[in-house]
Amino acid sequence: MNPLITVENLDFTYPDGTPALMGINLEIGEQEFIAFIGQNGSGKTTLSKCINGLFKPTAGKVIVEGLDTSRRGIIKQLVTKVGYVFQNPDHQLFNRSVKSEIAYGPRNINLPDDEVEQRVREAARVAGVSEDLFETHPYFLPKGLRQRVAIASILALKPRTIIVDEPTTGQDMQQSLEVMNFLRMLWKEEGHTIIIITHEMRIVADYAERTVVLGQGQILLDAPTRQVFAQPEILQQTYVEPPQITRLAQRVSLEEPFRSVLTVEEMKKLTKEVLS
Repeated sequence: MNPLITVENLDFTYPDGTPALMGINLEIGEQEFIAFIGQNGSGKTTLSKCINGLFKPTAGKVIVEGLDTSRRGIIKQLVTKVGYVFQNPDHQLFNRSVKSEIAYGPRNINLPDDEVEQRVREAARVAGVSEDLFETHPYFLPKGLRQRVAIASILALKPRTIIVDEPTTGQDMQQSLEVMNFLRMLWKEEGHTIIIITHEMRIVADYAERTVVLGQGQILLDAPTRQVFAQPEILQQTYVEPPQITRLAQRVSLEEPFRSVLTVEEMKKLTKEVLS
């Protein structure tokens, strides 16, 4: 099966001459759940914006469902292939009502009114946005709901791939779980490929099947998430630390390779060492 997205020898340099990506090669398949991780400046957000066409490659290419993102006039086609949800939903919400916000994308690609209406209602239903809110200004909603409206506006374009930048930033534990469980539903039940950009390693461990580690504009590691967290020496290069429970399990396996059960006191000691 052909991948949805192919990145070949991608370089990207900002207009001021700052290199952001160097020699990136990556394939993303259908219905994957992937995390991009790495310290600030590692290139993960830049890579995501190259994938959805916001940035054009300096060298190399990005192919999304057969479309070369460097072609002129390609954006209207790309928005129906890859949706991008910004870290702060307020950066992409600009209409005066929830309904007009969700309808903006389909109208902008010149769909007929009846199809726009159908897509708005379907996207709102999937995103958990009540039709009772359709005439409400998005800024009057709490952040969690604003994020759902932003996602609904993407869903209305029916992309197969959805990129979400820092989905849990600024949210409490309950709100974070609601957002991540919603993304899991889009992946499992609706069949989308989900890419998250995050610094929250517990979220990566709990939700992502595959993790791509970036550092200084290059891919350091691309593997199933469990394998990624089993290589702390590579993660240290980009100042990423596995979740505490993962580090605890690693210590147990290193110090007690032939025992499956530790005493309570031994477990307390290991936990204290990992958390210190």
